[in-house]
Amino acid sequence: MPRFLYSIIIFALLPWAALHLLWRARRQPQYLHHWSERFGFFAAAEQAPTIWIHAVSVGETRAAQPLVAALRARYPGHRILLSHMTPTGRQTSTDLFGADVARCYLPYDTPWATRRFLRHFRPQVGIIMETELWPNAIAACRAAGVPLLLVNARLSEKSARRYARFPRLTRQALAGLSAISAVGSDDARRLADLGANDVAVFGNLKFDIEPPAEQLLRAQEFRRRCGARPIFLCASTREGEEALILDAWKAGTKNGALLVIVPRHPQRFAAVAALAAARGYKVCRRSAEGAVAADTDIWIGDSMGEMFAYYAAADVAFVGGSLLDYGSQNLIEPCAVGTPVLIGPSIFNFRDAAQAALACGAALAVSDAPALVATATALLADDARRRDIGNKGKAFAASHRGATARNVALIERFIPAAR
Repeated sequence: MPRFLYSIIIFALLPWAALHLLWRARRQPQYLHHWSERFGFFAAAEQAPTIWIHAVSVGETRAAQPLVAALRARYPGHRILLSHMTPTGRQTSTDLFGADVARCYLPYDTPWATRRFLRHFRPQVGIIMETELWPNAIAACRAAGVPLLLVNARLSEKSARRYARFPRLTRQALAGLSAISAVGSDDARRLADLGANDVAVFGNLKFDIEPPAEQLLRAQEFRRRCGARPIFLCASTREGEEALILDAWKAGTKNGALLVIVPRHPQRFAAVAALAAARGYKVCRRSAEGAVAADTDIWIGDSMGEMFAYYAAADVAFVGGSLLDYGSQNLIEPCAVGTPVLIGPSIFNFRDAAQAALACGAALAVSDAPALVATATALLADDARRRDIGNKGKAFAASHRGATARNVALIERFIPAAR
Protein backbone atom coordinates (compact mmCIF):
# COMPACT_ATOMS: atom_id res chain seq x y z
CA MET A 1 0.00 0.00 0.00
CA PRO A 2 2.73 2.63 0.76
CA ARG A 3 4.35 2.08 -2.66
CA PHE A 4 0.93 2.12 -4.38
CA LEU A 5 0.17 5.54 -2.89
CA TYR A 6 3.69 6.70 -3.74
CA SER A 7 3.17 5.62 -7.39
CA ILE A 8 -0.08 7.58 -7.61
CA ILE A 9 1.70 10.70 -6.35
CA ILE A 10 4.58 10.22 -8.82
CA PHE A 11 2.10 9.79 -11.68
CA ALA A 12 0.22 12.95 -10.63
CA LEU A 13 3.48 14.90 -10.56
CA LEU A 14 4.56 13.96 -14.11
CA PRO A 15 2.99 17.09 -15.72
CA TRP A 16 4.78 19.22 -13.14
CA ALA A 17 8.02 17.37 -13.91
CA ALA A 18 7.70 18.21 -17.60
CA LEU A 19 7.08 21.87 -16.76
CA HIS A 20 10.03 21.78 -14.38
CA LEU A 21 12.30 20.57 -17.19
CA LEU A 22 11.10 23.43 -19.39
CA TRP A 23 11.69 25.92 -16.57
CA ARG A 24 15.21 24.63 -15.89
CA ALA A 25 15.95 24.69 -19.63
CA ARG A 26 15.66 28.49 -19.61
CA ARG A 27 19.02 28.60 -17.86
CA GLN A 28 20.35 25.18 -18.88
CA PRO A 29 19.16 24.18 -22.39
CA GLN A 30 20.56 20.66 -21.85
CA TYR A 31 17.39 19.90 -19.87
CA LEU A 32 15.61 19.74 -23.22
CA HIS A 33 17.81 16.88 -24.42
CA HIS A 34 16.95 13.16 -24.12
CA TRP A 35 13.43 13.78 -22.83
CA SER A 36 12.21 10.35 -23.86
CA GLU A 37 14.70 8.66 -21.54
CA ARG A 38 13.09 10.29 -18.53
CA PHE A 39 9.89 8.41 -19.37
CA GLY A 40 11.54 5.07 -20.11
CA PHE A 41 12.11 5.23 -23.88
CA PHE A 42 15.65 4.68 -25.14
CA ALA A 43 17.45 4.49 -28.46
CA ALA A 44 18.46 1.03 -29.65
CA ALA A 45 21.66 -0.14 -28.01
CA GLU A 46 23.97 -3.07 -28.54
CA GLN A 47 23.10 -5.89 -26.17
CA ALA A 48 25.97 -6.82 -23.85
CA PRO A 49 26.42 -7.99 -20.26
CA THR A 50 25.78 -4.79 -18.35
CA ILE A 51 26.79 -3.35 -14.99
CA TRP A 52 24.50 -0.44 -14.23
CA ILE A 53 25.61 2.40 -11.94
CA HIS A 54 23.21 5.19 -10.98
CA ALA A 55 24.98 8.47 -10.19
CA VAL A 56 22.37 11.17 -9.83
CA SER A 57 24.55 14.24 -10.43
CA VAL A 58 28.11 15.62 -10.43
CA GLY A 59 29.26 14.55 -6.97
CA GLU A 60 28.03 10.99 -7.31
CA THR A 61 29.52 10.69 -10.80
CA ARG A 62 32.92 11.83 -9.59
CA ALA A 63 32.69 9.47 -6.64
CA ALA A 64 32.04 6.61 -9.05
CA GLN A 65 35.27 7.26 -10.96
CA PRO A 66 37.54 4.75 -9.14
CA LEU A 67 34.73 2.19 -9.05
CA VAL A 68 34.15 2.47 -12.80
CA ALA A 69 37.87 2.08 -13.48
CA ALA A 70 38.12 -0.99 -11.25
CA LEU A 71 35.01 -2.63 -12.73
CA ARG A 72 36.19 -2.01 -16.29
CA ALA A 73 39.50 -3.67 -15.45
CA ARG A 74 37.80 -6.57 -13.64
CA TYR A 75 35.07 -7.09 -16.30
CA PRO A 76 36.46 -5.99 -19.69
CA GLY A 77 33.68 -7.83 -21.54
CA HIS A 78 30.90 -5.95 -19.74
CA ARG A 79 29.29 -2.67 -20.65
CA ILE A 80 29.24 -0.08 -17.87
CA LEU A 81 25.99 1.91 -17.98
CA LEU A 82 25.84 5.17 -16.01
CA SER A 83 22.42 6.67 -15.36
CA HIS A 84 21.92 10.25 -14.17
CA MET A 85 19.19 12.71 -13.25
CA THR A 86 20.87 16.01 -14.17
CA PRO A 87 22.58 17.32 -17.33
CA THR A 88 25.64 18.31 -15.30
CA GLY A 89 25.95 14.77 -14.00
CA ARG A 90 25.67 13.43 -17.53
CA GLN A 91 28.26 15.92 -18.82
CA THR A 92 30.62 14.98 -15.99
CA SER A 93 30.27 11.36 -17.06
CA THR A 94 31.22 12.34 -20.61
CA ASP A 95 34.21 14.37 -19.39
CA LEU A 96 35.48 11.58 -17.14
CA PHE A 97 34.79 8.47 -19.22
CA GLY A 98 34.07 9.51 -22.80
CA ALA A 99 32.94 6.58 -24.92
CA ASP A 100 34.22 4.00 -22.42
CA VAL A 101 30.78 3.83 -20.77
CA ALA A 102 27.17 4.08 -21.91
CA ARG A 103 24.97 6.73 -20.30
CA CYS A 104 21.33 7.69 -20.03
CA TYR A 105 18.84 9.36 -17.72
CA LEU A 106 17.15 7.17 -15.16
CA PRO A 107 13.40 7.40 -15.84
CA TYR A 108 11.02 9.03 -13.41
CA ASP A 109 10.13 6.47 -10.77
CA THR A 110 6.91 5.08 -12.23
CA PRO A 111 6.44 1.30 -12.33
CA TRP A 112 6.11 1.10 -16.12
CA ALA A 113 9.09 3.36 -16.90
CA THR A 114 11.43 1.49 -14.56
CA ARG A 115 10.32 -1.85 -16.05
CA ARG A 116 11.03 -0.54 -19.56
CA PHE A 117 14.48 0.60 -18.42
CA LEU A 118 15.31 -2.86 -17.09
CA ARG A 119 13.92 -4.66 -20.15
CA HIS A 120 15.93 -2.42 -22.46
CA PHE A 121 19.35 -2.63 -20.78
CA ARG A 122 19.02 -5.99 -18.94
CA PRO A 123 21.67 -5.23 -16.29
CA GLN A 124 23.21 -8.12 -14.40
CA VAL A 125 23.58 -5.90 -11.35
CA GLY A 126 22.58 -2.37 -10.37
CA ILE A 127 24.62 -0.05 -8.16
CA ILE A 128 23.16 3.11 -6.63
CA MET A 129 25.79 5.65 -5.62
CA GLU A 130 25.46 7.33 -2.22
CA THR A 131 21.76 7.59 -1.25
CA GLU A 132 19.02 7.59 -3.87
CA LEU A 133 16.11 5.42 -2.80
CA TRP A 134 13.61 5.04 -5.64
CA PRO A 135 10.92 2.61 -4.39
CA ASN A 136 9.56 1.57 -7.80
CA ALA A 137 13.02 1.09 -9.32
CA ILE A 138 13.99 -1.05 -6.34
CA ALA A 139 10.78 -3.11 -6.61
CA ALA A 140 11.22 -3.54 -10.37
CA CYS A 141 14.79 -4.80 -9.89
CA ARG A 142 13.62 -7.26 -7.26
CA ALA A 143 10.82 -8.54 -9.53
CA ALA A 144 13.23 -8.89 -12.46
CA GLY A 145 15.85 -10.68 -10.39
CA VAL A 146 18.40 -7.85 -10.76
CA PRO A 147 20.52 -7.46 -7.59
CA LEU A 148 20.55 -3.81 -6.57
CA LEU A 149 23.26 -2.48 -4.25
CA LEU A 150 23.53 0.82 -2.40
CA VAL A 151 27.22 1.73 -2.47
CA ASN A 152 29.20 4.54 -0.82
CA ALA A 153 26.04 5.31 1.11
CA ARG A 154 25.93 8.63 2.92
CA LEU A 155 22.96 9.64 5.04
CA SER A 156 23.01 12.87 7.01
CA GLU A 157 20.78 13.47 10.01
CA LYS A 158 18.72 15.85 7.88
CA SER A 159 18.18 13.26 5.13
CA ALA A 160 17.45 10.56 7.70
CA ARG A 161 14.70 12.72 9.21
CA ARG A 162 13.21 13.22 5.75
CA TYR A 163 13.13 9.48 5.03
CA ALA A 164 11.75 8.80 8.52
CA ARG A 165 8.60 10.72 7.64
CA PHE A 166 7.66 7.76 5.45
CA PRO A 167 8.75 4.82 7.60
CA ARG A 168 6.89 1.98 5.84
CA LEU A 169 7.88 3.10 2.35
CA THR A 170 11.51 3.63 3.39
CA ARG A 171 11.70 0.28 5.19
CA GLN A 172 10.17 -1.44 2.16
CA ALA A 173 12.69 0.19 -0.19
CA LEU A 174 15.68 -0.66 2.00
CA ALA A 175 14.49 -4.27 2.30
CA GLY A 176 14.52 -4.52 -1.49
CA LEU A 177 18.26 -3.83 -1.72
CA SER A 178 20.62 -6.78 -2.02
CA ALA A 179 23.49 -5.14 -0.10
CA ILE A 180 24.50 -1.79 1.36
CA SER A 181 27.98 -0.37 1.94
CA ALA A 182 28.20 2.87 3.90
CA VAL A 183 30.88 5.53 4.04
CA GLY A 184 31.02 5.68 7.83
CA SER A 185 29.59 4.21 11.02
CA ASP A 186 27.17 7.11 11.54
CA ASP A 187 25.73 6.61 8.05
CA ALA A 188 25.38 2.87 8.74
CA ARG A 189 23.63 3.53 12.04
CA ARG A 190 21.11 5.94 10.45
CA LEU A 191 20.37 3.45 7.67
CA ALA A 192 19.90 0.68 10.24
CA ASP A 193 17.55 2.91 12.25
CA LEU A 194 15.43 3.29 9.11
CA GLY A 195 15.23 -0.48 8.66
CA ALA A 196 18.31 -1.49 6.65
CA ASN A 197 19.93 -4.84 7.44
CA ASP A 198 23.60 -5.85 7.44
CA VAL A 199 25.10 -2.51 6.44
CA ALA A 200 28.86 -2.79 5.83
CA VAL A 201 31.17 0.17 6.49
CA PHE A 202 33.71 0.36 3.65
CA GLY A 203 34.88 3.99 3.72
CA ASN A 204 34.52 6.69 1.09
CA LEU A 205 35.30 5.99 -2.58
CA LYS A 206 36.29 9.63 -3.00
CA PHE A 207 39.54 8.97 -1.13
CA ASP A 208 40.54 6.63 -3.97
CA ILE A 209 40.27 9.28 -6.68
CA GLU A 210 43.77 10.09 -7.92
CA PRO A 211 44.34 13.66 -9.18
CA PRO A 212 44.53 13.22 -12.98
CA ALA A 213 47.90 14.12 -14.50
CA GLU A 214 46.27 16.37 -17.09
CA GLN A 215 44.56 18.34 -14.30
CA LEU A 216 47.87 18.87 -12.52
CA LEU A 217 49.31 20.18 -15.79
CA ARG A 218 46.26 22.44 -16.13
CA ALA A 219 46.98 23.74 -12.63
CA GLN A 220 50.43 24.84 -13.79
CA GLU A 221 48.79 26.63 -16.71
CA PHE A 222 46.41 28.39 -14.29
CA ARG A 223 49.37 29.55 -12.19
CA ARG A 224 51.11 30.94 -15.25
CA ARG A 225 47.96 32.77 -16.27
CA CYS A 226 47.49 34.26 -12.79
CA GLY A 227 51.11 35.34 -12.35
CA ALA A 228 53.05 35.43 -9.11
CA ARG A 229 50.13 36.51 -6.92
CA PRO A 230 48.99 34.26 -4.09
CA ILE A 231 45.66 32.56 -4.86
CA PHE A 232 42.75 32.11 -2.48
CA LEU A 233 40.21 29.71 -3.97
CA CYS A 234 36.56 29.52 -2.96
CA ALA A 235 35.43 26.29 -4.60
CA SER A 236 31.96 24.87 -5.26
CA THR A 237 30.27 27.86 -3.66
CA ARG A 238 26.50 27.84 -3.31
CA GLU A 239 23.91 30.57 -3.70
CA GLY A 240 24.22 33.23 -1.01
CA GLU A 241 27.80 32.35 -0.10
CA GLU A 242 29.46 34.39 -2.84
CA ALA A 243 27.87 37.64 -1.65
CA LEU A 244 29.13 37.03 1.89
CA ILE A 245 32.63 36.20 0.65
CA LEU A 246 32.82 39.18 -1.70
CA ASP A 247 31.74 41.60 1.02
CA ALA A 248 34.20 40.14 3.53
CA TRP A 249 36.98 40.20 0.93
CA LYS A 250 36.38 43.89 0.28
CA ALA A 251 36.54 44.65 4.01
CA GLY A 252 39.56 42.45 4.71
CA THR A 253 43.29 42.74 4.08
CA LYS A 254 44.09 41.07 0.77
CA ASN A 255 47.87 41.57 0.49
CA GLY A 256 47.68 41.47 -3.28
CA ALA A 257 46.05 38.04 -3.42
CA LEU A 258 43.77 36.95 -6.24
CA LEU A 259 40.35 35.66 -5.20
CA VAL A 260 39.16 32.77 -7.37
CA ILE A 261 35.51 31.74 -7.13
CA VAL A 262 34.23 28.55 -8.75
CA PRO A 263 30.44 28.28 -8.28
CA ARG A 264 29.05 24.80 -7.78
CA HIS A 265 26.45 25.06 -10.53
CA PRO A 266 27.31 26.20 -14.09
CA GLN A 267 24.01 28.04 -14.58
CA ARG A 268 25.22 30.50 -11.92
CA PHE A 269 28.59 31.37 -13.49
CA ALA A 270 27.33 34.54 -15.16
CA ALA A 271 25.30 35.62 -12.13
CA VAL A 272 28.28 35.33 -9.79
CA ALA A 273 30.49 37.27 -12.21
CA ALA A 274 27.83 40.00 -12.33
CA LEU A 275 27.55 39.94 -8.53
CA ALA A 276 31.29 40.64 -8.20
CA ALA A 277 31.25 43.35 -10.87
CA ALA A 278 28.32 45.08 -9.17
CA ARG A 279 30.45 45.40 -6.03
CA GLY A 280 33.12 47.26 -7.95
CA TYR A 281 35.55 44.39 -8.45
CA LYS A 282 37.44 43.96 -11.69
CA VAL A 283 36.38 40.51 -12.85
CA CYS A 284 37.93 38.05 -15.29
CA ARG A 285 36.56 34.63 -16.27
CA ARG A 286 38.48 31.43 -16.82
CA SER A 287 36.76 31.07 -20.22
CA ALA A 288 38.49 34.26 -21.37
CA GLU A 289 41.74 32.68 -22.51
CA GLY A 290 45.01 34.44 -21.86
CA ALA A 291 46.77 35.93 -18.87
CA VAL A 292 44.84 37.33 -15.93
CA ALA A 293 45.61 41.04 -15.74
CA ALA A 294 47.56 42.18 -12.69
CA ASP A 295 44.74 44.49 -11.60
CA THR A 296 42.09 41.75 -11.71
CA ASP A 297 40.39 41.33 -8.36
CA ILE A 298 38.25 38.24 -8.96
CA TRP A 299 38.77 35.30 -11.32
CA ILE A 300 35.60 33.31 -11.94
CA GLY A 301 36.18 29.62 -12.63
CA ASP A 302 33.43 29.14 -15.20
CA SER A 303 34.38 25.63 -16.31
CA MET A 304 33.32 22.10 -15.46
CA GLY A 305 35.51 19.10 -14.72
CA GLU A 306 38.58 21.08 -13.62
CA MET A 307 38.19 21.06 -9.85
CA PHE A 308 41.48 19.28 -9.21
CA ALA A 309 43.23 21.88 -11.36
CA TYR A 310 41.75 24.77 -9.39
CA TYR A 311 42.67 23.14 -6.08
CA ALA A 312 46.23 22.32 -7.17
CA ALA A 313 46.74 25.88 -8.41
CA ALA A 314 45.54 27.49 -5.18
CA ASP A 315 47.62 28.43 -2.15
CA VAL A 316 44.61 28.16 0.19
CA ALA A 317 41.16 26.72 -0.59
CA PHE A 318 37.75 27.15 0.99
CA VAL A 319 35.27 24.32 0.37
CA GLY A 320 31.89 25.80 -0.48
CA GLY A 321 28.48 24.74 0.71
CA SER A 322 29.78 24.95 4.28
CA LEU A 323 29.39 28.66 5.01
CA LEU A 324 25.61 28.47 4.73
CA ASP A 325 23.47 25.45 5.59
CA TYR A 326 24.17 23.30 2.51
CA GLY A 327 26.20 20.61 4.27
CA SER A 328 29.52 21.24 2.48
CA GLN A 329 31.02 19.93 -0.74
CA ASN A 330 33.91 17.48 -1.00
CA LEU A 331 37.00 18.47 1.02
CA ILE A 332 38.95 15.32 0.06
CA GLU A 333 40.11 16.72 -3.31
CA PRO A 334 42.07 19.70 -1.92
CA CYS A 335 43.57 17.47 0.77
CA ALA A 336 44.72 15.00 -1.90
CA VAL A 337 46.72 17.68 -3.74
CA GLY A 338 48.16 19.16 -0.53
CA THR A 339 46.29 22.47 -0.53
CA PRO A 340 45.38 23.85 2.93
CA VAL A 341 41.62 23.57 3.45
CA LEU A 342 39.22 25.95 5.17
CA ILE A 343 35.70 24.78 5.91
CA GLY A 344 32.67 26.48 7.41
CA PRO A 345 30.29 25.26 10.10
CA SER A 346 27.86 23.31 7.88
CA ILE A 347 29.43 19.89 7.22
CA PHE A 348 26.59 17.37 7.46
CA ASN A 349 27.18 15.94 3.95
CA PHE A 350 30.82 15.12 4.78
CA ARG A 351 30.71 15.02 8.56
CA ASP A 352 33.02 12.01 9.09
CA ALA A 353 35.64 13.19 6.59
CA ALA A 354 35.46 16.80 7.77
CA GLN A 355 35.79 15.92 11.45
CA ALA A 356 38.70 13.58 10.74
CA ALA A 357 40.46 16.23 8.64
CA LEU A 358 39.97 18.87 11.33
CA ALA A 359 41.17 16.49 14.05
CA CYS A 360 44.47 15.74 12.30
CA GLY A 361 45.13 19.33 11.24
CA ALA A 362 44.48 18.75 7.53
CA ALA A 363 41.75 21.42 7.59
CA LEU A 364 40.82 24.50 9.61
CA ALA A 365 37.32 25.49 10.68
CA VAL A 366 35.95 29.02 10.19
CA SER A 367 32.71 30.37 11.63
CA ASP A 368 31.67 32.97 9.06
CA ALA A 369 32.84 34.96 6.03
CA PRO A 370 34.97 37.55 7.92
CA ALA A 371 36.72 34.71 9.78
CA LEU A 372 37.21 32.92 6.48
CA VAL A 373 38.95 35.90 4.89
CA ALA A 374 41.04 36.60 8.01
CA THR A 375 42.20 32.99 8.25
CA ALA A 376 42.95 32.76 4.53
CA THR A 377 44.93 36.00 4.64
CA ALA A 378 46.98 34.79 7.60
CA LEU A 379 47.75 31.50 5.85
CA LEU A 380 48.75 33.22 2.62
CA ALA A 381 51.39 35.08 4.61
CA ASP A 382 52.71 31.96 6.38
CA ASP A 383 54.51 29.56 4.01
CA ALA A 384 55.59 27.13 6.74
CA ARG A 385 52.08 26.71 8.15
CA ARG A 386 50.61 26.20 4.68
CA ARG A 387 53.16 23.46 3.96
CA ASP A 388 52.40 21.77 7.28
CA ILE A 389 48.62 21.75 6.70
CA GLY A 390 49.10 20.65 3.08
CA ASN A 391 51.31 17.73 4.09
CA LYS A 392 48.81 16.66 6.74
CA GLY A 393 46.10 16.81 4.08
CA LYS A 394 48.01 14.47 1.77
CA ALA A 395 48.64 12.04 4.62
CA PHE A 396 44.98 12.21 5.67
CA ALA A 397 43.78 11.42 2.12
CA ALA A 398 46.28 8.57 1.68
CA SER A 399 45.39 6.93 4.99
CA HIS A 400 41.71 6.52 4.10
CA ARG A 401 42.08 4.79 0.73
CA GLY A 402 40.83 1.28 -0.02
CA ALA A 403 37.05 1.61 -0.33
CA THR A 404 37.14 0.73 -4.03
CA ALA A 405 38.65 -2.73 -3.51
CA ARG A 406 36.19 -3.50 -0.73
CA ASN A 407 33.20 -2.45 -2.85
CA VAL A 408 34.39 -4.36 -5.92
CA ALA A 409 34.66 -7.51 -3.78
CA LEU A 410 31.06 -6.94 -2.67
CA ILE A 411 29.80 -6.38 -6.23
CA GLU A 412 31.56 -9.51 -7.50
CA ARG A 413 29.23 -11.61 -5.36
CA PHE A 414 26.29 -10.55 -7.52
CA ILE A 415 27.75 -10.82 -11.05
CA PRO A 416 27.30 -14.28 -12.62
CA ALA A 417 30.61 -14.14 -14.51
CA ALA A 418 32.46 -13.84 -11.20
CA ARG A 419 31.10 -17.12 -9.87
